[in-house]
Amino acid sequence: MKINSKLSSFIYSLSLCASLCLVTACDDGFEEMNVNPNAYEKVVPEFMFSKALYDGTRNRLGGADGAMQYTTSFNEVAGFGSKYIFLQGSAPYGVFTSAYTNEIQEITDVILSIKDDPNNSNKLAASRIWRAYSFHRVTDLYGDIPYTQAGLGYREGILKPKYDKQEDIYKDMLKELEEATSQFDASKPTFGNADVIYGGNIDKWKKFGYSLMLRLGMRLTKVDPTLAEAWVRKAIAGGVIVNDADIAQVLFVAGGQAINQNPLANSYLSSDYSAANGSTNREGGKYANTFINYLQNNNDPRLRVLSVVWVNGKPDTTAAIQKGMPQNFQTKPADFVTYSEPNPATLLRLDTPVLLMTSAEMNFLLAEAALRSWYTGETPEQLYNNGVRSAMKQWGAWGGAGLISDAQITTYLASHPYNAAGTLEQQMEQIHTQFWASLFPDSQEVFANWRRTGYPALVPNNVPGNATNATIFRRMLYPTIEESLNPENLQEAVNRLGGNTFLTRIWWDK
Repeated sequence: MKINSKLSSFIYSLSLCASLCLVTACDDGFEEMNVNPNAYEKVVPEFMFSKALYDGTRNRLGGADGAMQYTTSFNEVAGFGSKYIFLQGSAPYGVFTSAYTNEIQEITDVILSIKDDPNNSNKLAASRIWRAYSFHRVTDLYGDIPYTQAGLGYREGILKPKYDKQEDIYKDMLKELEEATSQFDASKPTFGNADVIYGGNIDKWKKFGYSLMLRLGMRLTKVDPTLAEAWVRKAIAGGVIVNDADIAQVLFVAGGQAINQNPLANSYLSSDYSAANGSTNREGGKYANTFINYLQNNNDPRLRVLSVVWVNGKPDTTAAIQKGMPQNFQTKPADFVTYSEPNPATLLRLDTPVLLMTSAEMNFLLAEAALRSWYTGETPEQLYNNGVRSAMKQWGAWGGAGLISDAQITTYLASHPYNAAGTLEQQMEQIHTQFWASLFPDSQEVFANWRRTGYPALVPNNVPGNATNATIFRRMLYPTIEESLNPENLQEAVNRLGGNTFLTRIWWDK
């Protein structure tokens, strides 16, 4: 499925118009001046749905790359994630601010505009699933957030929404997923081409919904294992993504506006790698030594797919010369050009997909579920091997430079057999260290999984002036603007959490 750049620009423009129509009539006449400015005038659900999918896909915590020790920078501001130094910028606030002004507002508008028409059951089900997806990405970073009253400023005049407890948010998101997946009806219309994930395929949306249920259920393993098991079993019974054909992804193109382009590649290029020489990286970014050392020491075939060193002005994927940069550098090293950075033939391509939910992730989570005796369909070893295979094969979506052969994967698995005789913790470490290697570049999801499991066993960085006492972040900070716009509700949330700090643990992070 390719996205036409002109169509995407058209969608964006009309979505923007639709958003503006929430506060004022798209009309030149003065006869509408007495219309309530907080009431709906018109929402075009198809256009707004597309925009919500694009915006939710684009909204990511850039600092998670560094926190999970995939990348680093000698620049302290750009190296926020790997150095835990917060001097300026909006890195801790960005996901929160962007979500409420974009995808959460947009998907709420869609739901409110279609919910009363029984013929819209498929559209409503997909929208409810995307709403849960959008909210879980925010609450997993901040904890308690506006949820039940979010996105209702225009319609109901709620300009200071309350902050719901994360426990309540999780229970409602899981309920929403259960209801939405059962709401699909093959006889009813879908969003069709406006659905830039599945093109209106309701069977695949069901698998996406159940896969998100599995992800959220697994989040609860430490805070409420009984509840976790119940939801994990429901998700597995419903049917999750275990085949590459069902991967939830958004495709992008190289031309047109930025909204049409792969957001991670766009960000990497604009911040560091557009010069394509390995030397004049504007913000001093390179791969971190933790990530490169792991791939190199394990003869991982993904190393050449992901990494290059610039030699005589050309990108070189030779495994032996790949070298990650230490994360404690605070000035540019003389040998800066010799350190590894993203491969321009894969990760820096603007016309590549963003993977939202993969068969690799689901197989690793199923492996853990089997290890806990919550799933008996396959053994942890079988599921682990399935996860590794899927994780390596999925890079073929990045073109020829991303292809990894079946023989290479077989050799890798033979050299790194699953430790079925190990303790539960030893097997958990093997599963979730591979999860870390396999989900890159979705570092935000890896950050959540690392907080839940503790794996991989990353060694924190210790740079003078860091904001966390040389400890990896546990959450992000509420935006400072909330202190002015919604102070009472913000303070109530902060009091419940025990402080608005980088090290305050959210509800499920025990």
